[in-house]
Amino acid sequence: MLKRLSNARILMYSHDTFGLGHLRRCRTIAHSLVEDYRGVQVLIISGATIAGAFDYRARVDFVKIPSVIKLHNGAYTSMDQHIDLHETLKMRQSIIRHTAESFEPDMFIIDKEPLGLRGEVEDTLVYLKTKGTRLVLGLRDVMDAPHLLEAEWKRNDVLTKIAKLYDDVWVYGPPDFYDPLTGIDVPQALRDKMQFVGFLQRNALGGTRSEHAPQGDYLLVTTGGGGDGAELVRDVIAAYKADPTLDHNALVVLGPYMPVEMRQKFMEEGASHPKLTIIEFDNRMEDLIVGAKAIVAMGGYNTYCEILSFDKPALIVPRTEPRQEQLIRATRASQLGLVSMVSADDSSDSMAFAQAIKDVLKRDPPSVSAPGMHLEGLPTISRLVAENLASSEKGHLSVVQG
Repeated sequence: MLKRLSNARILMYSHDTFGLGHLRRCRTIAHSLVEDYRGVQVLIISGATIAGAFDYRARVDFVKIPSVIKLHNGAYTSMDQHIDLHETLKMRQSIIRHTAESFEPDMFIIDKEPLGLRGEVEDTLVYLKTKGTRLVLGLRDVMDAPHLLEAEWKRNDVLTKIAKLYDDVWVYGPPDFYDPLTGIDVPQALRDKMQFVGFLQRNALGGTRSEHAPQGDYLLVTTGGGGDGAELVRDVIAAYKADPTLDHNALVVLGPYMPVEMRQKFMEEGASHPKLTIIEFDNRMEDLIVGAKAIVAMGGYNTYCEILSFDKPALIVPRTEPRQEQLIRATRASQLGLVSMVSADDSSDSMAFAQAIKDVLKRDPPSVSAPGMHLEGLPTISRLVAENLASSEKGHLSVVQG
């Protein structure tokens, strides 16, 4: 496309407390925008500990804020144990505000957390609103079980603040897949701002084959960031040990947030099995997915986009704590015939899980089992950005001329 969107500046916020999903989603959108518009600059504010491990296109950069980790019980703690959570949040809030003041964005896109982690973005949103910045909230297709999300948002009057502060709410999925605010009493003012843009298509980098990819066909097992992926990896290894007829090569990616002692244990177990290759991390997951015959995963948002983008049969084992997001998404995707699903309880039955893995290797890809799933998210976002920035530029010009 490479249209000229003269000197537009887009700021993005990704709180990143547990895993890589938010950063990877922001990075995908940022790369698409700079590909489509040669005048755009994108700056991503990220709390991901490994934000610097990824490659960024020209005119896309990131600002790292101090990392906060979400524990399994849903509570937060500072990544640096020598600094308490309150101090860490104060630093994050200050960096976010100063970045916004220095960068002077035309548009600010917030990923998932409407007011930021513990409200850390709220004062920046209010400030940018006074500057005429276009404020956009991006929600993934599934947020959480309605009763849990409603309780979380009621505490801080989030729905009212979204309706008041934001110009647009983009849902990164098609309307016929799932409504992230289903079951919640949503003000009409907010509903009027919601647009379902479709899933975000992924592209492989291509060129050279990843050094981690096994030769020939392989099954890819991915836990996303890995912070809560130990049970899935344990069950895959157990299935391979229990059933000698499960003889398809498997590449298991543990994820950078899996605890070190678990990583070491799994690497040792994998080394003793001829069909298993176990690695910690690859920043080119798209390339590994392209080469795979089928996918076994927990089923975060990005994994679904990759399953659809690269048309791969998939077996999903969703986690249910601290959020029910993966379970809701997997249940809906299974109903539509998009994936196979096994509960975490069932995956601990090694022989049954081995059979489910063998079955997914014979499964049709989504284009056959669930045709017509929508992957137009990135071109839709590009169009919306151009329309919004063009209209705000006209408004600004009329004010100047007036």
